[in-house]
Amino acid sequence: MQQLIDGARELQIRLTPEQLEALGAYQHALVEWNREFNLTAITDDVGIQVRHFLDSLSCFQALESGERFSGKQVIDVGTGAGFPGLPLKLLCPGIKLTLLEATAKKVGFLEHVTTHLKLHDVTIKQGRAEELGQQPTHREQYDWAIARAVADMPILAEYLLPLVKVGGRVLAQKGEGAPAEVQRGEWAIQQLGGRVRRLVPIELRGLAETRYLVILDKVATTPPQYPRRSGMPNKRPLIPKAG
Repeated sequence: MQQLIDGARELQIRLTPEQLEALGAYQHALVEWNREFNLTAITDDVGIQVRHFLDSLSCFQALESGERFSGKQVIDVGTGAGFPGLPLKLLCPGIKLTLLEATAKKVGFLEHVTTHLKLHDVTIKQGRAEELGQQPTHREQYDWAIARAVADMPILAEYLLPLVKVGGRVLAQKGEGAPAEVQRGEWAIQQLGGRVRRLVPIELRGLAETRYLVILDKVATTPPQYPRRSGMPNKRPLIPKAG
């Protein structure tokens, strides 16, 4: 786990023996389940530690001085095999975490691994963001909505912003194209009650490309027609019409 330890240290994170043990158990479960269910294309130890664990832990860089995730309502949309939500929870047990995933086999894995790791205050939902964003028990209920590699920004904004309370934030993990994506999505972000706060470049040990954390503020209530029905954000992204 040395690559993980060193990479975390570069993110100003010191992993305790207990956290390393939990992440090791998570890695083992992921590899075992992946043999049957194809949860991830990344299956080697270093790949899991860098592209899944370190990449997830980089989300702590979104916090500003004095801020914490602990005690916050956080929803991880399109979490897949639990990234970035579960590594964040392992390092910050005080997070009140909801994992949203549409695929049944991945939901089964999430239920298994959260039980195996004895995690509390974790809710697992099978479904789509468009559906959850119109449910009163989830709409504008979260302090943070986070997502990794889910969709282009104009689409992702419609998935995430309706879930966040006014005063809350969105955190989107993006690749090198993040600045251009944010520019494409700025109109949609404004329509949905959001505002771009900042982009944080992330350099991870073992990865050549620069990653970005895109952070949005929720500054106004999302209009009731958003999110639109399932599939519509992807089919017809919120992009201003020419002219």
